[in-house]
Amino acid sequence: MAKRKCAIIGCGNVGSSIAYTLATVYAGLFEEIILIDINQKRAMAEAEDISHSLPFYAQAKIYSGEYKDLSDAMVVVIAAGAAQRPGEDRRSLLTRNIPIFRDIMESIGKYNDHCTVLVVSNPVDILTYTALYLSGRDRKSIIGSGCVLDTARLKYELGTRIGVDTRNIHMFILGEHGDSEVPIWSGANISGINIDDYCASSEGACPEESFESIFENVRDSAYRIIEGKGATYYGIAGAACRIISAIVRGENTIMPVSVYLQGEYGINGVCLSVPCVVGFGGIKRIIEISLSDEEKERLLKSAKAMEALIESAGLSEAKLAFKDDLFT
Repeated sequence: MAKRKCAIIGCGNVGSSIAYTLATVYAGLFEEIILIDINQKRAMAEAEDISHSLPFYAQAKIYSGEYKDLSDAMVVVIAAGAAQRPGEDRRSLLTRNIPIFRDIMESIGKYNDHCTVLVVSNPVDILTYTALYLSGRDRKSIIGSGCVLDTARLKYELGTRIGVDTRNIHMFILGEHGDSEVPIWSGANISGINIDDYCASSEGACPEESFESIFENVRDSAYRIIEGKGATYYGIAGAACRIISAIVRGENTIMPVSVYLQGEYGINGVCLSVPCVVGFGGIKRIIEISLSDEEKERLLKSAKAMEALIESAGLSEAKLAFKDDLFT
């Protein structure tokens, strides 16, 4: 396995944005970036275009290829699938994307059974589950981008309104990457100061609108972006590359990625976003944080929504089961 090689499957707006961000913002992270797409002409064009920016950044080899070329990749990113249509929720994508995903996972498995797989395609939670279901790999090495972007969006909106560096805001959005996601206000803080205490001690600093209203605006942001320009890709590219960096560099960074739950948070048999330590090989461990009663209830409802989706997709005939000692 080549530690510094990444394969990206799917060269649409999302996949190509991830490749460009890896080559520029994360220049030097990989020596090779291979682009794979059913439309080989598109993959070749994206690789050539991105390569022309390399004289301004660290050198790397970026090229189009086939599945056999990912045999020694450390990380494989799946960004392929049917695009989300204006007005279409993420979960309605499922019936169009699962058949595509079956072919992709079979092709990856044929050439590489040791890479870390990052699922970005939507609906990401059910497709992360599908990847595990079809591959039989352990749950630490196949993860979804989950609510990393959702959390970043909320931090951005809060930071902008409160007037502080968005990196000083610490909180999570958990659950489904979609309509049932849950903001965890009970643990939200600004550099260690409870967000409510901060607002109480800084008159005029915090917005008049409720935090829940701000969250709802964030939750629906993807729909607005898709309506305006047809797709979202810059934000998810940034989120995906941040996850990839944590894996390659072994950062052990805590992120709300989508992972298969097996009793954590009282949830079993679905993939949802919860705080995880991300490092070499994928997920090192799942962290169970304290939640309010309301947050627990909302997270369980999110899990129920995923269970129904799994059943409707015909993927629930056998529960997945993983050894508890995988996260060490």
